[in-house]
Amino acid sequence: MDAVTAPDIFTVAGCDTPAKLFRHRAHDWAEVPALRRKERGIWYSVSWSQYYARARGIGLALMEHGVIRGDVVAVLAENRPEWVYIDLGAQGVGIVGNGIYPTSSPEQVEYVLRDSATRVLFVENQEQLDKALAVRGRCPALKLIVVMDREGLRGFSDPHAMFFDDLLAQGMALARVRPGEFETAIDAGRQSDIGFLVYTSGTTGLPKGAMISNRNLMFQILTAPDFLGIGAHGKTLSFLPLCHIAERMATVFNQLALGQTVHFPENSSTIFNDMREVAPHLIFAPPRFWQKMYSQVTLFMDDAIPLARMVYRYALAEGQALAQAKVEGRPVGRARQWRFDLLSAVCLSNIRRFLGLQNIRKAFAGAAPVPPDMLAWYMAIGVDLLEAYGMTETTGVATFTPPHRIKIGSAGAKVQGTELAIGPQDEILVRGPNVFAGYWKMREKTAETIDAEGWLHTGDCGTLDADGYLRITDRLKDIIITSGGKNVTPSAIENALMFSPYISDAIVVGDGRKYLTCLVMIDQDSVAKFAQAKAIPYTDFASLTRASEVVTLIRDEIEIVNAKLARVEQIKNFWIIEQLLTAEDEELTPTMKLKRKVVAQKYAPLIEQMYRE
Repeated sequence: MDAVTAPDIFTVAGCDTPAKLFRHRAHDWAEVPALRRKERGIWYSVSWSQYYARARGIGLALMEHGVIRGDVVAVLAENRPEWVYIDLGAQGVGIVGNGIYPTSSPEQVEYVLRDSATRVLFVENQEQLDKALAVRGRCPALKLIVVMDREGLRGFSDPHAMFFDDLLAQGMALARVRPGEFETAIDAGRQSDIGFLVYTSGTTGLPKGAMISNRNLMFQILTAPDFLGIGAHGKTLSFLPLCHIAERMATVFNQLALGQTVHFPENSSTIFNDMREVAPHLIFAPPRFWQKMYSQVTLFMDDAIPLARMVYRYALAEGQALAQAKVEGRPVGRARQWRFDLLSAVCLSNIRRFLGLQNIRKAFAGAAPVPPDMLAWYMAIGVDLLEAYGMTETTGVATFTPPHRIKIGSAGAKVQGTELAIGPQDEILVRGPNVFAGYWKMREKTAETIDAEGWLHTGDCGTLDADGYLRITDRLKDIIITSGGKNVTPSAIENALMFSPYISDAIVVGDGRKYLTCLVMIDQDSVAKFAQAKAIPYTDFASLTRASEVVTLIRDEIEIVNAKLARVEQIKNFWIIEQLLTAEDEELTPTMKLKRKVVAQKYAPLIEQMYRE
């Protein structure tokens, strides 16, 4: 019998809940660095024993303030060590953790607080505190607000608010006078308990709180070494929102499996510099991140001297030939391998170092399909960028690409111990211990998503090949049917467009129309650099998008993609979105993906204009 599916309870190192495993790791790896945080340009380390002590302090302090097992606490903050102290401290005493995107509006914060009946809200700074104070009167369950940063809050006093360092000091004092209380609470934990909530992005309606159980988490921890495989105590970087299931698993729970040191950047603007400093062994990121790094190299090489450009093109061609041989399972001749090794030492190793990828052992892309050309480029420079597929409701990874058998354009094979099938309308179905425990207070929605036989209906469309590799075609609700009755999967076209260094996102339109059009979001940095090189005058982002040379640039990029598409899939007209969108705008999800329905509604007049031209 499969070793993963045989036991009803999944254990790692004799532990059957994440909290018990956390305690075990903190004992065994006590002085090993667990976390590192960059502050004012300097990296500070936190050992596993310190990590556990601070999580214990938060857990005990929450209990002292009347929060009981099964209650919910929430965090409204960027990634930082305090985030994970709260997460594992709460789980240790059976309290359900929850994250709120720091870009959320006060109204969005209120919705999550009310829906989850949050008892304690942790906020990062004055900006997030202002949101909490604006809505707390409409959140009857909320009893306490805890602020992490004191900056700008001198003299602040509120009977229902306190600072994080004071709360932590309370908990540390409790650990001294009541030793063993936290450990007793950990021992009371069960696999059926809810570990934390993850609220979906709400692209198809109001956000739903997905319940992730300890059983879900222990299964993923148990299987993590199968697809991560970086060895003990490697280095990773935590920069995607911890509210998102992928980063939550990567930062908190995969670490319990492998013990990697998690690095927290100083802020979101320093990520690429921090990548170079940390040189991580493992990185998971959405296609937008990998595209940004590819664009950096492309634009850098455009400005390089002719000899450097020539060497780069030659090295890239050799790398592509070797990558193709690897994908096809063909042997590589000794002379070609020697030639590539030489070119790699002269050129490609410098590119990897420039990107901070010189130590990378596993690089994953997920959360959206990846343009095949981008995967091929990374393989050519010596980085096997592997696709993975999953969602909140599968507790993260559902399929992954084995490094020894890469199929470009495929999201890989199922995680061991799970089942994968293709249902009606080519919908991807998943069944196994990774399937979440349901939606918080939404039995009907849960029943719509998990059928009577235990199959999770993902809402994604795809195919399975003879080797069990999954190829994702699109979201079930996003497939376009033209007026001529042709089915078109827009995501494949959009991903091809986003391979351009000048296009950061795109929405293909054409349902019920004679042909396809497209709304384009340009990459500000790349297009601005293009404008400066061509001496194109502009005053702001909107004027940049309207410049005739920029419109021609984007048209040329679209035509490159059109040349690879069937006639019915080609883009006949386009419009560049003139507003520089951020995660605060309604058009984007917190993970910076365009919301198809919102964009279609908001830009309806522009879409109609494209079909009149």
